Amino acid sequence: MDVSKQVDYWRIGGQEDLAAAVSLLEKGHLRHGLFFAHLALEKLLKAHVTRQTKDVPPRIHNLARLAEIAKLSISSEQSSLLNEFGVYQLEGRYPDSVELNLDPVFARGEISRAEELLNCLIKLL
Repeated sequence: MDVSKQVDYWRIGGQEDLAAAVSLLEKGHLRHGLFFAHLALEKLLKAHVTRQTKDVPPRIHNLARLAEIAKLSISSEQSSLLNEFGVYQLEGRYPDSVELNLDPVFARGEISRAEELLNCLIKLL
């Protein structure tokens, strides 16, 4: 496996998914926008897992666990964000499993938080 190509694959995918998240939010699709923001973070973390392990990342969606596997040194605030964002992958996959009352201002703030962490993860690559 070409580790560099795999890292690029995950990085580019994450950046594309963040752009999709912003676009979905602009169209009023809040739940889907937050799902794609989660997906963007997941892919950047999988880039780090690939770089760290020199192997294909596991097929999991738990952001905190992926950061742990990647052996990332992140702040407690960043760790909290990863734990909190798990609800958006559940809401995106199983909309009847979690009752979220979303509004555009809150969703925009959450996507901004994800974007900030995503940019940090890119810099660490």
